[in-house]
Amino acid sequence: MKKLVIAVIVTAMFGWAVYDMIDSRQMTTSEDSPATGEASPNEDTGLSKGQLAPDFTLERLNGETVSLSDYRGEKVMLNFWATWCPPCRAEMPDMERIHQEKDVTILAVNLTDTENKREDVRDFAEDFELTFPIVMDEQAEVKEMYQIRPVPTSIFIDEEGRLQAIVRGAMNYDMMIQRFNAL
Repeated sequence: MKKLVIAVIVTAMFGWAVYDMIDSRQMTTSEDSPATGEASPNEDTGLSKGQLAPDFTLERLNGETVSLSDYRGEKVMLNFWATWCPPCRAEMPDMERIHQEKDVTILAVNLTDTENKREDVRDFAEDFELTFPIVMDEQAEVKEMYQIRPVPTSIFIDEEGRLQAIVRGAMNYDMMIQRFNAL
């Protein structure tokens, strides 16, 4: 009986891995345009190192709209997070410190569709005294565009708008500095 249960579990895990791999490939090869606007056909946009990071436009907590392309010419840490995520909470003070001390941009994309209410994000930003831009991914369009699994996930983009690294999981100050220095 134990062998049967183990065989079923292993088969299910293998099936899930194959499904996830196929789903991932379909998302990578999809020719769908970004959530807002299309890149010109001759631009190499994608999620591989050296490709232009897919552009998007989202609303900030203050109601202002921001596009990733607004930050072209700057080193950007695109951070996907949620208020309920303990590792996200742990890295926020270091992100704020870097934002204050270094000549880099932090753009925090809140996975608003996973929050209880939008006000939770505002309260979180006030509690942590965050001053870097926080944008709201209310429809999970950008999360899907960037294939975000798990949170937090940080994407490092150079001054030309090209993706240089994806880091899944929480980072500390030194890790963030190391990534920025590599840009």
